[in-house]
Amino acid sequence: MTSSNASQILLPKGDVLWQRLALLARPSRPTPPDEWAATNRSYPQTAAIPGPRDPHLTPYVVGPERMIASGKFRRVVMVFGAQTGKSEAMLDVAGQRLDQRPGPILYVGPNRQFLTEQFEPRVMSLLEQAPTLTEKLARGKRMTKTRKMVAGVPFRLAHSGSSAALKSDPAVLALVDEYDEMRANVNEQGGPLGLVERRGDTYADFVCVVTSTPKRGRVEAVEDKRSKLFFWDVAVADDIESPIWQLWQQGTRHHWCWPCPHCSEYFVPRFNLMRYPAKVSPMKAARETYLECPHCGGVIEDGHKAAMNERGQYVAPGQTIDRNGQVSGDPPDTMSVSYWVSGLASPFVSFGDRIRVYLEAIALGDDAMVQQAINAGFGELYSPGGGEVPEWAEIKEKARHADYRRGEVPDGVLRLSIAADVQKQSIPYVIRGWGSRATSWLIDWGYLRGDTAEADVWNQLAELISTPIDGLPIHLTFVDSGFRPGKADTLPLNRVYEFCRRFPKRVRPTKGSSAPMRVPLLMSKIEVNRSGKAAKFGLDLVRLDTDHWKCWVHERLRWPSEMPGAWNVPVGIDDDYCHQIVSEARVKSPTGRPEWIRRSKNNHFLDCEAMLAATSYLMNMQRVGLPREREAPARTNENPPPPNDVPPTHRTLPRAPRRIVRSGYLGV
Repeated sequence: MTSSNASQILLPKGDVLWQRLALLARPSRPTPPDEWAATNRSYPQTAAIPGPRDPHLTPYVVGPERMIASGKFRRVVMVFGAQTGKSEAMLDVAGQRLDQRPGPILYVGPNRQFLTEQFEPRVMSLLEQAPTLTEKLARGKRMTKTRKMVAGVPFRLAHSGSSAALKSDPAVLALVDEYDEMRANVNEQGGPLGLVERRGDTYADFVCVVTSTPKRGRVEAVEDKRSKLFFWDVAVADDIESPIWQLWQQGTRHHWCWPCPHCSEYFVPRFNLMRYPAKVSPMKAARETYLECPHCGGVIEDGHKAAMNERGQYVAPGQTIDRNGQVSGDPPDTMSVSYWVSGLASPFVSFGDRIRVYLEAIALGDDAMVQQAINAGFGELYSPGGGEVPEWAEIKEKARHADYRRGEVPDGVLRLSIAADVQKQSIPYVIRGWGSRATSWLIDWGYLRGDTAEADVWNQLAELISTPIDGLPIHLTFVDSGFRPGKADTLPLNRVYEFCRRFPKRVRPTKGSSAPMRVPLLMSKIEVNRSGKAAKFGLDLVRLDTDHWKCWVHERLRWPSEMPGAWNVPVGIDDDYCHQIVSEARVKSPTGRPEWIRRSKNNHFLDCEAMLAATSYLMNMQRVGLPREREAPARTNENPPPPNDVPPTHRTLPRAPRRIVRSGYLGV
């Protein structure tokens, strides 16, 4: 082959070359990503919905796409359920950017397999669907599996496990997909999001898009006073295990809202509005599933979904929306914009199918499958332990009607007790007052800070239990113990026993039992000291039935304050205490045994309240009669005798005179 022939093969003809140069130089008509996709993208006959791309089939992606293209926010967070079209939205944005304002793009997936087997083929389909992108695509050696050159700029594909890939090229647009599946630390160089966002420091119009279905966490829907819509509340960070949800909370918190087909009032669709028959097969439940309007109670069926999506709007806390879909007001002033869409809005999966998958997971008793049904099917956080649990707002409401403040001892209090839950760097404690029929009042709570291996924090606890409150001394203290005899590395836990020996009559160590006990409280002797050796004097250890006492707390929480045995809290109680009291849920294992599953990270105050309930039992407060009951047998006593934690002795009957028999020896 001659050199002239080779040049003809390697180089295009002159007119073709000039056509390509003209194509690269000619800007496309500016259009939003959704309109660009409708014009340039189409799906093959093998797709679920073949033909031209219709972004308005999933209208909830239109607003986020346009916000990304506008560049108003450097970070856009999208929390969607599965099969809702979020990946297609990212491709719309990437294609529009490459076509109209070419700039380097970085896509980050959760792992290499996802990148090469799932997303890269979709990128190639995008580049081959749009005629303007096809002409601008460089083929041959310049195109690899993870790097495409379009209009002279790279479209790079990386996975979160490679710090080198995340730091290689600058980018004007970053797309982070399935963020909750990524590692928190990439090769000891920080989280993937931080590495990605540093790639855009040199671009004034840089935008980072972060999408994912959520994972675990505990969050509640609260009513917005202005719009009357129920928005997801901002949860305590420790209660959220889902990284994408934590990012979403930091943004504007836009919710996708639907208009009711019956009353036209807008509402936020979510799982708790689903209605289906109980105690039927998942298939039958799926056929009879519907959504209930929170305003009028109207029945909303799957056939209403398309019309509701068409009129759907994003509303953020602080904004209002009327029946015509007009949104008024400004969203929260934040550094990022965030969107949440329920999986119920997906046009590809019916209400019934979502419920069927959920009920099948429940029937199998597989916690992971239940979580997947909630996360993927509804786009909501999954809270482990679906048992009956009071809401923390119930405690706040109870406090709103209280007639005393923190640190005050109400008139009905007869005795005070303290419970302490020993941690490595602190001792959380709760003080509760007890009255007739085990009626109780929360007096104080908090943390004693310090290393529990040292003496300082224990001296603080000693001062706390030795200081009377309003002249009333602390009668009994329980200190949680995780002691393991003979283990030298459990010095802080052994210090519990050392501390209890300082107050042998008023302070007792406790140990919870997850297995059911014959009685809710048992006493046993400890014969080992803090060094793991035999103790000179034994110490009483109180073993507690954890299930019994935590149930006791959750049951009493809902009792009215005027009822004997009520469980009271003061005015102005803080959110941390309320969240911890409902931090665990009671469920039954496949064996039928009750288990307490953590719904959030901190549960110290719940443990303390369970121990306090046991102190009441040991002090026999449940047997102390009401004031009018105590007046009947002995009116001369203004105050009843305090109950004794030592069982009363039996009354001794008079004995008959002893018969003496004498022998008469020596005249006696």
